[in-house]
Amino acid sequence: MSRVGKHPVEIPAGVQVAIAGRTLTAKGKLGELKLELTELVDTKVEGSKVTVSPRDATTPSRMMWGTTRALVASMVRGVSQGYSKTMEITGTGYRAAVQGDKLVMNLGFSHDVVYPIPQGIKVTCEKPTSIKVEGVDKRLVGQVCAELRTWRPPEPYKGKGMKFEGEQILRKEGKKK
Repeated sequence: MSRVGKHPVEIPAGVQVAIAGRTLTAKGKLGELKLELTELVDTKVEGSKVTVSPRDATTPSRMMWGTTRALVASMVRGVSQGYSKTMEITGTGYRAAVQGDKLVMNLGFSHDVVYPIPQGIKVTCEKPTSIKVEGVDKRLVGQVCAELRTWRPPEPYKGKGMKFEGEQILRKEGKKK
């Protein structure tokens, strides 16, 4: 039995969840998200709760039970509270700034890195060495942060690069004479 799937998802005040066919839609003060439901699970909206149950006892159906419940819970939290991740840039001369709908980063290359900000994502730079990524979709926020990090991941010797706020970088000792 799924330990995640058996718990119903609470719908907070101000959020509307509806199922039309195989599409679940969540609307809240921050936006709207849609999810295509699989045919392996049954999803029902009952009052202020969304319940997910497997259609049969097969392994794929039980696997999708907890996954679907987690996706629905992420959608409900996203449209009511939103998601945000903060990244820190460490390194001499490394900085970032938002210019219109683009994030311009100076990461030690011979040119600036220009990253177009996707639709539904808000990027702010309170400091030149801090990037805050906010959005309704948890997957999209994480994907944007992962793409930004690929430009200059943190290196273990000096710790230079882009890292998540609070992330510990395993430091290595340098070469000895």
